[in-house]
Amino acid sequence: MWARVVALVIKEFLAVLRDAASRTVLIGPPLIQLMVFGYAASFDLNHIPYAVYNQDSGYAARQLLARFSGSPNFQQVATIRNDAQIAPLINDKDALLVLHIGQHFTRDLLTQKPARLQIIIDGRDSNTATLALNDASGILLAFNQQWAAAHSQRGPPAQLVMRAWFNPNLRSRWFIVPGIVALLTLVVTLLVTGLSVAREREMGTFDQLLVTPMRPLEILIGKAVPGFVIGGLEGGFIALMAVLWFHVPFVGSVAALALGMFFFLLAAIGIGLMISSLAVTQQQGLLGVFLFLVPAIILSGFATPIANMPEAVQLLTYINPMRYFLIIVRGVFLEGSTIPMLWSQYAPLALIGLVSMSAAAWLFRHRMA
Repeated sequence: MWARVVALVIKEFLAVLRDAASRTVLIGPPLIQLMVFGYAASFDLNHIPYAVYNQDSGYAARQLLARFSGSPNFQQVATIRNDAQIAPLINDKDALLVLHIGQHFTRDLLTQKPARLQIIIDGRDSNTATLALNDASGILLAFNQQWAAAHSQRGPPAQLVMRAWFNPNLRSRWFIVPGIVALLTLVVTLLVTGLSVAREREMGTFDQLLVTPMRPLEILIGKAVPGFVIGGLEGGFIALMAVLWFHVPFVGSVAALALGMFFFLLAAIGIGLMISSLAVTQQQGLLGVFLFLVPAIILSGFATPIANMPEAVQLLTYINPMRYFLIIVRGVFLEGSTIPMLWSQYAPLALIGLVSMSAAAWLFRHRMA
């Protein structure tokens, strides 16, 4: 018995190693995923973009700001002169936080009164906001220790007042659950479309389909419609559960979410049909879906901020449809985004959908020939 088992194992190894496609699958994708995970998946914050709103001309404020500018974790991107400049910086994600120093900051420190400074932070990504606040608190702690030692002061000289926008309590659920709408919609849609043509080939019904009067375009549409219906129902159900079960606030437009989901499904179905057209068996189709899905999730900003990734990796995210839909779904849920506010996300998402569907149609006709 063991001799037969060993012979079978040897045969399987030879079958895998002699096949060029199998060798490519064994070597190429693991290396690609290693690079993606190694460079893109990081919970460290480097060069946190922040803006300064300093109303105090005293030397204490300058000392505190010097600590922020000298920190390798922070990068100043703007100087604010009035309150009206705060909202655009955070809304457009140009700055993660705004450091606001009041006009009596130095005077209060010198008179040994509690000197307050405010940090206004973007709370849409609760994990990133918490890490940034920890870094800011560390800088303030070092400033307090130096000031107290120099002026023989016991209590904390400066007190930090924090205010998180869009997610006041920094609940991670408010950030994660809307992202799951995009994640599971992509998974279901890719599985439905990525295995459709491969299933026909494996079951032997693809040739029967070719002899029908249906044209290739009609067959392609017939394969795409189930993906639209199932993916749309899945995404709608998860969005409804996010509001009713998880109590995530939905302050935007339903039409804005529906339009974004339409373009997202178009792109996902195009990619799924491309994979299915290239696959001969369902196993190959499933492998192709997995190979696309893992990098797409990592490069979407679902778990780690895109701004933390190297510039070369950030360029790859622009061809990832999940990147744009995450911005849409989180904007609609937490920011109250409407259709006019999201055109910058709809346009590239629609372009990816058009290109992927065109490529799927070309591959479908080519494989049928």
